[in-house]
Amino acid sequence: MHQTVIILDFGSQYTQLIARRVREQNVYCEIYPFNEPIEKIRAKNPGGIILSGGPKSIYEEGSPQISGEIFELGIPVLGICYGLCVIAKQFDGVVSGAQKREYGRAELNILSGDDLFHNIPDKKQVWMSHGDKLDRIPGGFEIIGKTENSPIAAIRDAGSMFYGIQFHPEVVHSVFGKQIIQNFLFRICGLARDWTPSSFVKESIRNIKELAGNGKVICALSGGVDSSVTAVLLHEALGDNLICVFIDNGLLRSGEREEVETTFRDHFKIDLRVVDGSQEFLKRLKGVEDPEKKRVIIGNLFIELFDQEAKKIGKVDFLAQGTLYPDVIESVSFKGPSATIKTHHNVGGLPDKMNLKLIEPMRELFKDEVRKVGAELGVPEKILKRHPFPGPGLAIRILGEVTKESLDLLRKADKIFIDTLKRNSIYDEIWQALAVLLPIKSVGVMGDSRTYERVAALRAVTSLDGMTADWYPMDAVIMADISNRIINEIQGINRVVYDVSSKPPSTIEWE
Repeated sequence: MHQTVIILDFGSQYTQLIARRVREQNVYCEIYPFNEPIEKIRAKNPGGIILSGGPKSIYEEGSPQISGEIFELGIPVLGICYGLCVIAKQFDGVVSGAQKREYGRAELNILSGDDLFHNIPDKKQVWMSHGDKLDRIPGGFEIIGKTENSPIAAIRDAGSMFYGIQFHPEVVHSVFGKQIIQNFLFRICGLARDWTPSSFVKESIRNIKELAGNGKVICALSGGVDSSVTAVLLHEALGDNLICVFIDNGLLRSGEREEVETTFRDHFKIDLRVVDGSQEFLKRLKGVEDPEKKRVIIGNLFIELFDQEAKKIGKVDFLAQGTLYPDVIESVSFKGPSATIKTHHNVGGLPDKMNLKLIEPMRELFKDEVRKVGAELGVPEKILKRHPFPGPGLAIRILGEVTKESLDLLRKADKIFIDTLKRNSIYDEIWQALAVLLPIKSVGVMGDSRTYERVAALRAVTSLDGMTADWYPMDAVIMADISNRIINEIQGINRVVYDVSSKPPSTIEWE
């Protein structure tokens, strides 16, 4: 069993980033709200605790506080930004509002280069984001770092293994931030690098066998990264007791259904049931233009068809889903600084309707970790490196009513776009690329004839996690090639535009 690092969240926008930085060191960690009962934390037997930043001031009325018992567990604690203030307050230090707030880059002067700052230059760039400062350090602590604006930017009580830093080592702007996290995990906590894709696969297979026994498991397979890796992992554990269901909603990209069938039925020898619902989806979407109504119609019909197929299979005991860790975190209301971001509903409420027990083997993983596990399991790169694709498919990339004609146009434009990116070896540089069919027509000239046809918008973005994104600066020669092919090869589109908006303020998808 892996020793765990517990991250207590006080509402920081960087909390998930802290977790990712810890996981990158092959150390397992979990995020909990700041007010998680001490009994649950103790039961995890953590090897270290990290206190996140947060938007509040420690002296504000209603600011999140922490149980003093955290500091009686006898394990190292690292407080980041607000977490530093938590430690200071706990041990009678003094925190106040700073006259000059500190946001952005600052130069940290290191006063003690052992343990937390081992092997780090005396002066380094760090990323600040705070409006408070320490006026007096707690008794038994010493100052180990300062900036021009923060004379107390890092403190420690080496005997108790409590450390506090005013800056954010988890963001890329903090040079040597990765080294600081490594020092805390390995020099101070003494943890091992035992959280690896290989160990996860072995442990998950053992847990799945124990949970499912000889029961039948049904898995909704979309062909995307999450459901694909989930299916292959389950098949390793359960063999023929796994049944995958792929619903062809007719809103897929060109060749997608055939690729899923070839990969999972022929290559992995998984029991795959394919349901062709393309005509029914198109029928129910007739006349619908509102994107939210499209989503509801598609989601409800998916459940309906999945339920029908499940009844054909007979007795099924478990439903498997590719839920990821960000979904789990975002579903939790932390009753304080972190508002609930969203309530996570897997496969549109299928578990309640079908009365099945859930298996979610990926619920501890971030997306990049899922890809590493997939590589360990031999999932083809073309699946692991696939760009995100929305559940409603091309229906929300057709602005306006979804018709067979518009689907055919968009499918062809999308294929030309994606194929050209791959042919020019830039597909992997892009987080997500998509074509959108606009609900307008424009005048064009082809040969000696006037045309009045549809407009296709192309979008390509770079991103780390999809939360923010920048438009991809496409090479003009490649863009010209894509545009010429779409206009010349697709009768019905006579104009191509390129989307150069970032997220925020725009979203990645248009609907």
